[in-house]
Amino acid sequence: MNIFEELEWRGLVADCTDAPELRQRLQTPVTLYCGFDPTADSLHVGNLVPLLALRRFQRLGHHPIAVAGGATGCIGDPSGKTAERALLSREMLDANIASVKNQLRRLLDFDSKTNPAQLLDNAEWTRPVSYLDFLREIGKHFSVNQMVAKESVRARMDDRESGISYTEFSYMLLQSFDFYHLRKEFNCELQIGGSDQWGNMTAGSDLIRKKLGAGSFCLTLPLITNTDGTKFGKTAAGAVWVDAAKTSVYRFYQFWIRTDDRDVERYLKYFTFLSREEIAALAQEHTLRPEARVAHKALAQAMTDLIHGPQATAEAMRASEILFGGGLEGISENTFNEIVGEVPGKELERNKLDGAGAPLVELLVLSGLCPSKGQARKDIEGGGVYINNTREAGPQRLVTAAELLFGKHLLLRKGKRNYVVLTVRIS
Repeated sequence: MNIFEELEWRGLVADCTDAPELRQRLQTPVTLYCGFDPTADSLHVGNLVPLLALRRFQRLGHHPIAVAGGATGCIGDPSGKTAERALLSREMLDANIASVKNQLRRLLDFDSKTNPAQLLDNAEWTRPVSYLDFLREIGKHFSVNQMVAKESVRARMDDRESGISYTEFSYMLLQSFDFYHLRKEFNCELQIGGSDQWGNMTAGSDLIRKKLGAGSFCLTLPLITNTDGTKFGKTAAGAVWVDAAKTSVYRFYQFWIRTDDRDVERYLKYFTFLSREEIAALAQEHTLRPEARVAHKALAQAMTDLIHGPQATAEAMRASEILFGGGLEGISENTFNEIVGEVPGKELERNKLDGAGAPLVELLVLSGLCPSKGQARKDIEGGGVYINNTREAGPQRLVTAAELLFGKHLLLRKGKRNYVVLTVRIS
């Protein structure tokens, strides 16, 4: 399938320059690029659509370039921002680029023998150019009138309190310079990016035409928003990061599992590499049995496999099963620690478990699962209380240290979904 057709059926074409000509040009391999500013030491899921698009191009024989904004990141793109970004030091940007480079290796093939991906830093070609040379060779080709007409610039200019600085106003020139340099030195004919980048991208094409007399193309991808209007990639805890140290594998997996029913088919198209037939089958299954969440599980597994690998995915799935009442046999401590971070926890003095052990009714009150010992006894007799996901029916039950998971945790559950982890305090 032509890559343009692939993107179209997935709903990933927001806009492009000269669609018929671009469609034809993509019949044969093309060099393309997508830029990202390393404003953090990790990518987040909001970065994935354009980077996965690079992967889609590469899988179909094209030559992808990921451009890290070592130069543009020093300024910050005003697009979609109501206030100026905090400026990062060169050292911070270098550290962020180094961290993100490792993550990109999960998305792009840098070792392909036919069309290896490249990672470039735009500081390499921007830093050597003097300010006066940049104004003479690049700035003279831009109309201030056209730059002011850009939506993101105009919106900021209308804000009388903050406005827009000359630094951010110049961002368009730097991004255009990237496209020009890549077209000249790497024969890069296509730039892809989010739809908020359209003005910057077409400005780059104009610069290429004026300085090189050559053609180029721009293709934008839709900015992802949830059906309920919330921003994609954000949770109550903040951004969902690709780095497992910032967002655990379990939470990453759960982010996709919790996709709104109205979004799941769309996200399968946007983010996974499942075929048209596979996605159609999952969509049909979701329509027939939405409660089974088959499409959600396929989405979560595909994305977690891609970013963290199948073994980490299996651990996350195991943790998910436990929180839905699954057994604890064979669980690793790392997997259980994922659970500890997801449910309420209370401290427990280890000496309470010495000797005959602590009454279960007291532990239920300590955990907050039951308001009183009397209610705890009723809940136990009703079959609604579990220790380490095993049902307990005896109100006189005593709990000993031998039952601690990994020597320190006790998982209490009341009903189907009310969990508390008691963790012993070493005195």
